[in-house]
Amino acid sequence: MLRRLLVLSLLLISAMGQLPSQDILALLQFKKGIKHDPTGYVLNSWNDESIDFDGCPSSWNGVVCNGGNVAGVVLDNLSLSADVDLSVFSNLTKLVKLSMANNTIMGKIPDNIADFKSLEFLDLSNNLFSSSLPPGIGRLGSLRNLSLGGNNFSGSIPDSISGLSSVQSLDLSRNSLSGPLPTSLTKLSNLVSLNLSLNEFTKRIPKGFELISSLDVLDLHGNMLDGHIDVGFFMLSSATHVDFSGNMFSSSSSQQQKFLPRLSETIKYLNLSHNQLTGSLVSGGELQMFENLKVLDLSYNQLSGELPGFNFVYDLQVLKLSNNRFTGDIPNSVLKGDSLVLSELDLSGNNLSGPINMITSTNLRILNLSSNGLTGELPLLTGSCAILDLSDNKFEGNLTRMVKWGNIEFLDLSQNHLTGPIPDVTPQFLRLNYLNLSHNALSSSIASVITQYPKISVLDLSSNQLDGTVLAELLAMPTLQELHLHNNLLTGSINISSPLSSESNLQVLDLSQNQLSGYFPDHFGSLKGLKVLNMARNNFSGSLPTSITDMTTLRTLDISQNHFTGPLPNNLPNSLESFNASYNDLSGDVPDNLKKFPSSSFYPGNTRLHFPNGPPGSTSSPTENSKRKPINTIVKVIIIVSCVVAVFILLLLAIFIHYIRMSRRIPSEHTTTKDIHRRAPPNPSGVRGTDNGGGLVVSAEDLVASQKGSSSEIVSPDKKVVSVTGFSPAKHSHYSWSPESGESFTAENLARLDVRSPDRLVGELHFLDDTIALTPEELSRAPAEVLGRSSHGTSYKATLDNGLFLTVKWLREGVAKQKKEFAKEAKKFANMRHPNVVGLRGYYWGPTQHEKLILSDYISPGSLASFLYDRPGRKGPPLNWVQRLKIAVDVARGLNYLHFDRAVPHGNLKATNILLDGPDLNARVADYCLHRLMTQAGTIEQILDAGVLGYRAPELASSKKPLPSFKSDVYAFGVILLELLTGRCAGDVISGEAGGVDLTDWVRLRVAEGRGSDCFDATLVPEMGMPAAEKGMKEVLGISLRCIRSVSERPGIKTIYEDLSSI
Repeated sequence: MLRRLLVLSLLLISAMGQLPSQDILALLQFKKGIKHDPTGYVLNSWNDESIDFDGCPSSWNGVVCNGGNVAGVVLDNLSLSADVDLSVFSNLTKLVKLSMANNTIMGKIPDNIADFKSLEFLDLSNNLFSSSLPPGIGRLGSLRNLSLGGNNFSGSIPDSISGLSSVQSLDLSRNSLSGPLPTSLTKLSNLVSLNLSLNEFTKRIPKGFELISSLDVLDLHGNMLDGHIDVGFFMLSSATHVDFSGNMFSSSSSQQQKFLPRLSETIKYLNLSHNQLTGSLVSGGELQMFENLKVLDLSYNQLSGELPGFNFVYDLQVLKLSNNRFTGDIPNSVLKGDSLVLSELDLSGNNLSGPINMITSTNLRILNLSSNGLTGELPLLTGSCAILDLSDNKFEGNLTRMVKWGNIEFLDLSQNHLTGPIPDVTPQFLRLNYLNLSHNALSSSIASVITQYPKISVLDLSSNQLDGTVLAELLAMPTLQELHLHNNLLTGSINISSPLSSESNLQVLDLSQNQLSGYFPDHFGSLKGLKVLNMARNNFSGSLPTSITDMTTLRTLDISQNHFTGPLPNNLPNSLESFNASYNDLSGDVPDNLKKFPSSSFYPGNTRLHFPNGPPGSTSSPTENSKRKPINTIVKVIIIVSCVVAVFILLLLAIFIHYIRMSRRIPSEHTTTKDIHRRAPPNPSGVRGTDNGGGLVVSAEDLVASQKGSSSEIVSPDKKVVSVTGFSPAKHSHYSWSPESGESFTAENLARLDVRSPDRLVGELHFLDDTIALTPEELSRAPAEVLGRSSHGTSYKATLDNGLFLTVKWLREGVAKQKKEFAKEAKKFANMRHPNVVGLRGYYWGPTQHEKLILSDYISPGSLASFLYDRPGRKGPPLNWVQRLKIAVDVARGLNYLHFDRAVPHGNLKATNILLDGPDLNARVADYCLHRLMTQAGTIEQILDAGVLGYRAPELASSKKPLPSFKSDVYAFGVILLELLTGRCAGDVISGEAGGVDLTDWVRLRVAEGRGSDCFDATLVPEMGMPAAEKGMKEVLGISLRCIRSVSERPGIKTIYEDLSSI
């Protein structure tokens, strides 16, 4: 017994004296960098109590042992937040696999990466690793899989990469890597998959990839590679998957007739979309080059000619040729051929014409023929087609052929010339979930059979000629989420006899611009999930029911231009982000939770509605005005007589001054004289103030006249703004912007310049697409409302005779190029179609230097600046974090389209050129590429303007002839991200301990001091209590700081867009 106790004692002493192994110490050192482990997978497992003294802690989560050594560390998909030093893993001498993908880990590839001699698998994808790739990475001779995608790595790929002699899979996608692709990549003889997509690589693809016999996947999409398509690669490559989309490749002169002469029979997936390829698809009708393909995507190029028949292409499953310049008819074989296995066909956005008689393919499931010039009646449809888009064509006739389209799940027939009623027969669309028949000429009442579609979620019947009543059953459909009925001829009241089903999922209901009447439906309150309700421009009357307060999820409510009476209900949902009750007969006090909205939400109209403490800028309410005592009759007579005498004296004085001026004028001098009268419009609300969001109104013909003649005697448009609104340019610098400079003119101060002149627009009006038809005379008559000014001109909102709104930018004299060059550049903007880019519609070239106009879409409700900055005239309540993040993503998406789809920089990105569209505030970039239409002097002035406003990239300031670039756009976007985070204007000077600094330096200083969160807008502080929101703000802050780095370290917009989208 004594001997046993002695042995146990010796073993215990030996164990107590043993220290943790080198591997364990390395893992514990790595653990110190982990800041957040939501599942406790690492922090709760890697502890001293569970240490194994055989050298490897096999009980620790994510640790793989081999004997006494750590062979693998696998920490994927754990939502870890960490700032780590990977060099500690060099002590794991037997480490074979290191994988920590899909986390939020920061750090860099250590310089001693070459010490990881046994490493075969390294996956750090989808984290926040940064810095450049060290040359030592090429010394990992045993490495077979290297995945660094979805990080912030920058710089070029080192030539030493050729040292990865064993690597089979190399993924460097979704980073900010730049420079040319090194030829050393072609030396990786064992390579099976190479993914370098979504970076900023430039120049040509090096020759030699076709010689790698093992190469199966080559993905280079989303870079800035250029040059001619390498015919040799496509003829000799052994790859099956090739994606070169989203670059700037072009066809050589020898490829103008046929963009590719031959294609390797091994290639099954080929994507060359979003490039600049020209020529025809094939020559002589031969299709042998496509016979082995399964997927072919050539969309968004400049290919032309007629489409081949594809009769003998038996393996092709997906064919995308959208947004090219193809002409002629659509081959019958692709729509009828049962010999084809084609399941998806996209020919949208071309110039195809002619009728389509029938679609009978049994394999085709997705068919998009939208935005062409197809004519005739709707086709007969059999087979398996589930998604059918025939929108934006010239189809005519009725909808009777729809009756047998039984398999359809998605159907868009909008923007055609279809007529007649919606067929009211036994429900055939048992699978239909999306139906868009808007912008046609459909008539009769809404077919009741629609209420029997069991899966319909979106129904858009807007902008037709439908009459009759709104079917109450539509609102009760359990699957319906969006119902758009605006701009029809619907009449009567909405009769809902009982509360709507609790199963109703309706989120968007638009009944505006009809002839509906009756009371506000009391049972609308049972639509618990409704987010958008628009009842504007109808004949509803009566008081608003208290049940409206039950719509707790409502974000947008528009009841304007009706005949509602009585008070506004108290306790309307606090979730409201947009509200309009103007042009009604409401009375009483505005509830407290609605006071956050501008006065334009209540007035004009509602003369008996008032704010208890007065709206912003007002001194009295209409009710208070009505309580004033009547003025004594004698006093009235005295005032009237005094006014008449004063007017008479002023008239004599004016005649005298006019006589003196005329007597001094040189007889031969030709001028045009005009009288300018300031006239206050009626104020239906009776509220005085300056913050109601109206505008200065002048006519286009007045602007033409004001630009002509002597500048000393004719009032310029800018001076008209001063004379009518009282805005003083001296209050700001020549290049500065404030809400007062264009977007906060009030309805109460609204004035029309009564300038009468025979002058008209008599120049040339050119359109960039066929969506509008307009004459110079019609544009002359259009009332124009001042929107804002910049260094190169003034923008106006023009209202055409047909009710269409356009934004008209009047270019300042001397900034436009010569006519021929101007026209050549303007044509490049044709067919720019993107949801985050404002469409350019045309331009006007007048007979004088003063008359250069650019026409574009009018976007409402306003610019980002008018919603973001905490200044008088701000529109609506402060933007919340979700809205700001969405705006950032929208802008990045728009810039990505300009940079990669159109290969042009924006050149003038700032908060006033980001327009927010509709109740959801979808962001769209405007005023892009103006530098291409302007002289060098005009471009320099625009860049100076950006400098004063805080958006100019440093490299532009040091250049003698600065030109906007992709990287300068990224800098400006980074500044806008800082504005979204801080709520501050980029041009503001912020005072601090070291004196005044601009926004970018102020944020950098705070971040360097470890106080980055102090920069965030005070209105966002309540949301920072939510971990997801706080994490998102910090990630956007990191992205913005990367955007304002030096030009060599600045990432591309594709990387930024990807990073923002992943938040």
